[in-house]
Amino acid sequence: MSAEPTWAIALHGGAGVEPTRDYSPAVRHLDELVRDMADRLKAGASALDTVEEAVAAMEASGLYVAGRGSAPSTSGVVELDASIMDGARRKAGAVAAAPQLMHPVRVARDVMETTAHVLLAGEGALAFAQAHGHPLVKDPSAYYVLPPGVDAEDLTPDLAAAGRQHGTVGAVALDTQGRLAAATSTGGLFGKLAGRVGDTPLIGSGTWADETVAVSCTGTGEYFILAGGAQDVASRMRYLAVPVQAAVDGLIADVGHLGGDGGVIAVNRAGEVAFGCNTPGMKRAAAGSGFAPFASL
Repeated sequence: MSAEPTWAIALHGGAGVEPTRDYSPAVRHLDELVRDMADRLKAGASALDTVEEAVAAMEASGLYVAGRGSAPSTSGVVELDASIMDGARRKAGAVAAAPQLMHPVRVARDVMETTAHVLLAGEGALAFAQAHGHPLVKDPSAYYVLPPGVDAEDLTPDLAAAGRQHGTVGAVALDTQGRLAAATSTGGLFGKLAGRVGDTPLIGSGTWADETVAVSCTGTGEYFILAGGAQDVASRMRYLAVPVQAAVDGLIADVGHLGGDGGVIAVNRAGEVAFGCNTPGMKRAAAGSGFAPFASL
């Protein structure tokens, strides 16, 4: 009897967690979602398709600060960021500060597959989405909702305060063919300036995947950019020969040293999953051929 092929998946629904608030609907959703994605991987789905599907489901749910759960910038417009990366081909696509997109991650995938570019922004990203038949939000007031754990008072926070103002979603996966992929999506910081772009759509900052590791970050994006972001995890593994958990911990330590907060998920070629955060919690879930599915804060 042959051994089960190695596979693994990890999800995050944001590290902007406050201990007094109820995030149980999001945790239940992550638990159901990671089990569904695990079934897909076991059945032979690619890591790339799996992370896209997982992030698209989180965007549609309204349970996180991404997709339907996003809030407007100071312009009054919801501006969305997303990215996706295929480690096996070292290809990536992203959109930034893009309005009206129901599924930014799917548009990012199309950028990767159908253009010679990595990142499209603003009205250019919207025009691309329209040209490729992606669904758009026609009535923002009817579509967007406040995710569980977010109050109306959070929409204009003190941007220097940690915690409430971020809730990026992401997924990393290893498929049974040994391929790695990562995807990340966000509505950005509450109260952000119009046109602000954080780490999420920047390949190497918010998202990274190569032949060794797949990484997705969540948190105050400016600090992840300045700390080197997701690609820093891969570099620590490559140049320092440290395990994936140590590499994740090193990035989080650097983010904290700079004054930032947030979290990281990663999976390596061996199917080992790593989580790290310097916040009171991070909505997370994982499953793999070597361990049982779980979801927690």
